[in-house]
Amino acid sequence: MTKPTLGSYPFLLGFEQLERLVERTAKSGNEGYPPYNIEQSGDRSYRITLAVAGFSEEDIAITVENRQLLIHGRQTDDAEGRVFLHRGIAARQFHRSFVLADGMEVSGATLEHGLLHVDLERVEPESVVKTIRIGGKAASKGEKTR
Repeated sequence: MTKPTLGSYPFLLGFEQLERLVERTAKSGNEGYPPYNIEQSGDRSYRITLAVAGFSEEDIAITVENRQLLIHGRQTDDAEGRVFLHRGIAARQFHRSFVLADGMEVSGATLEHGLLHVDLERVEPESVVKTIRIGGKAASKGEKTR
């Protein structure tokens, strides 16, 4: 017996990209560093907060690529010339990724008191009405049809 996929259902046309998105999300690392919160801050806005104590703005890179929010952190090790009796605060790098839905955009990011806040906003898509002519091509609203 094979696992049913979205493409195997006849009424779900064009959802192959959604299936790839689910697979990509499942493959993303589930490590616990740095810890984070996701909160809804309004009807169409969200905030991701990461605990990044010890990182400066220059140590963190935030990018969006193919609807995936990528947050990278790399600290420079300034331990040169210092002798540690115990080193419990590691200068380590991290990588966090979040898959964004269609219409989600990053509206800003701030770093304060060791917390990185990334604000997201859902932009409402413009409604497009198309008229489909029988035996012809689709015409967008506002285009003249013959």
